Amino acid sequence: MEYIPNIVFALLLIAGFGFFANNVKKLIRNIKLGKDVDRSDNSGERWKNMAKIALGQTKMVRRPLSGILHVIVYIGFIIINIELLEIIVDGLLGTHRVFQGFLGDAFYGFLIGTFEVLAVLVLVAVFIFWTRRNVANIKRFLSPEMKGWPKNDGNNILYFEVVLMTLFLTMNATDTPFQEAGIGNVFSQFLVPLFDGFSADTVHIIERFAWWMHIVGILIFLNYLYYSKHLHILLAFPNTYFANLKAKGGFTNLASVTKEVKLMMDPNADPYAMPEEGEEEEPEKFGASDVTDLNWVQLLNAYTCTECGRCTSSCPANMTGKKLSPRKIMMDTRDRLEEVGRNIDANKGTFVDDGKQLLNDYITPEELWACTSCNACVEECPVNIDPLSIIMDMRRYLVMEQSAAPQELNMMMTNVENNGAMWQYNQMDRLNWANED
Repeated sequence: MEYIPNIVFALLLIAGFGFFANNVKKLIRNIKLGKDVDRSDNSGERWKNMAKIALGQTKMVRRPLSGILHVIVYIGFIIINIELLEIIVDGLLGTHRVFQGFLGDAFYGFLIGTFEVLAVLVLVAVFIFWTRRNVANIKRFLSPEMKGWPKNDGNNILYFEVVLMTLFLTMNATDTPFQEAGIGNVFSQFLVPLFDGFSADTVHIIERFAWWMHIVGILIFLNYLYYSKHLHILLAFPNTYFANLKAKGGFTNLASVTKEVKLMMDPNADPYAMPEEGEEEEPEKFGASDVTDLNWVQLLNAYTCTECGRCTSSCPANMTGKKLSPRKIMMDTRDRLEEVGRNIDANKGTFVDDGKQLLNDYITPEELWACTSCNACVEECPVNIDPLSIIMDMRRYLVMEQSAAPQELNMMMTNVENNGAMWQYNQMDRLNWANED
């Protein structure tokens, strides 16, 4: 009987981490649905980016208020959960605050005291975040794509934080031996009077309840991440590592198109020559109309999106009232990718055509053509997401597969084809400007 709590705890851990591992497996599967792209170059620069942007939060603090609050919650939550190691050891072995004897009262008290300070700071930051989201009416939180689940998801994670931090402080306040030792109880000591009217047994029951609910809450939070925008807590690190290191504004060329251009420019080339072994006879598709046409880094971007709206709030097209929202582009890509993943799960590992695609069913041509390709969204993203690359790939599909470019663009391309320039005048007149006084 005495080992039953330990067995229950072990089963709880196995179930929680097992479910999480299964979701991670699906997440990786979905990301790998994207086309291959090589991001193995400049590993030193990539590690530096990850350390500076994902770990150091350097882009986040460009907006000081929200940035500093985010750093408090981020650091507080990560550091406080170091105590999770002690909880796991105690739960499996039936010990109580096993690290106290191992680390010594002074250092252990310093750690727990630091955790308590951070817990209170997290509660303050969460209150401010909740007010900003629900009371302050900040424009970027009121966009159409932020209604329903996205809004609820943002609030849910704040409620999780409040519950977990409160349980942590309650657990410390009702741990009588810990309070009597007087080490690390920086804030929990002020909660002790709340339990003065309770018997010692009742206080112990409250402490055990808070302890169990704390670990259960952490496991629930861990598995909630897969369904939440807060997956970026984990994915920000690989996302910043694999981010594009090339100069912003540079666009990729399709290898098949480059090959055709070189073929046309080579007077000795045989246009009817058969492709060499290993070469693609004909490109499957120009551009992207669905998530499987995008590359795996773009799909990783979609899962990493924090829905903070910094990209949309800095987008000149969005500022002028156009329908484009870079945040919505990423959210739509993730939603469609999740839909494709569920389709594969439901059909035993094979995707069955559902008559839908990312283009038109999620993202409209009007949104795509509103983009000015200024890269403001890429520059503003705190975790180096690139909405512009998805927009340009989908535009490429519209132009090269459907000939569905706007009239102005069609006129420009016709002029380039006929006149060698985007303006509509005779090639013989191209140098007339040099003769003007």
